[in-house]
Amino acid sequence: MLLTRKLTDSISSKWMVACLSFCLLLPLAIGTGLVFKSAPLLSTHTLSELIFSEDWFPSDNRFGFWSFIVSSVWVTILSLIISVPLCLLSAIYLTQYAPTWFLKFMRPVIDILAGIPSVVYGVWGLLVVVPLVGDKIAPFFGKESLGYSMLAGAIVLAVMSIPYILNMLLEVFRQIPVELGEASLSLGATKWETIKHSFLRKGSSGIVSAFGLGFSKALGETIAVLMVIGNVVQIPRSIFDSGYTLPGLIANNYGEMMSIPSYDSALMFGALLLFVIIIIINVIFRYLIYKSEAL
Repeated sequence: MLLTRKLTDSISSKWMVACLSFCLLLPLAIGTGLVFKSAPLLSTHTLSELIFSEDWFPSDNRFGFWSFIVSSVWVTILSLIISVPLCLLSAIYLTQYAPTWFLKFMRPVIDILAGIPSVVYGVWGLLVVVPLVGDKIAPFFGKESLGYSMLAGAIVLAVMSIPYILNMLLEVFRQIPVELGEASLSLGATKWETIKHSFLRKGSSGIVSAFGLGFSKALGETIAVLMVIGNVVQIPRSIFDSGYTLPGLIANNYGEMMSIPSYDSALMFGALLLFVIIIIINVIFRYLIYKSEAL
């Protein structure tokens, strides 16, 4: 019996180590594969030429990714500007002000929003958001737009990101000890002062984590943004201009035009750029989490 228990424990430990090793090696394997596939392009073009050039003419063997990078980052930041305050204030209300039954009612609603396929959000964006931007919002600001714009992409992306960020924020506020709020209130603080100075500070690392994961997810979204952003290779000068994101470039072109030299390698380099950008974003948010925990 003792031998069986030791053998079971040994096998279980090795399986756990194997699973952990797989998780650690997976990003390295993905990065290595993308570098390998991008090597033909990198052998004929300099890195600065590929990243900072705006020239995108595959038929002339010119691959400049700067406009795609700017469009991807810009639409993601715009979406977070919309979704972050909505998620934070909603999480505060649901956990601190709303009755318990309302929070229980909202949980499955949020899960339903998270489970809706991205293509459905894209269709909704085509039918509702694009006409809204083109016919209402742009004329209100004295601009002309067909509706296929950075703003349309940001709105759709914000709606898609809300359930993920909100779910994480709800868990952050749920983990804050009740005694912390009671101690603050007993010292004479108001309900809002308790939330602002105690709860937000206590949960700051979790809040930053939620926003960081939301940023990474939004940056990699493809189909819904592809359907409403316009897909024009240019650096957008305003929120009403069209753009073209890196995920959209890969999804829209992979499998087509492969007869053009270096085109396959260029798309893989675009995936590599997206991979590196997400790593950089995660490192930045990890640093912000570390700083928030040190406060």
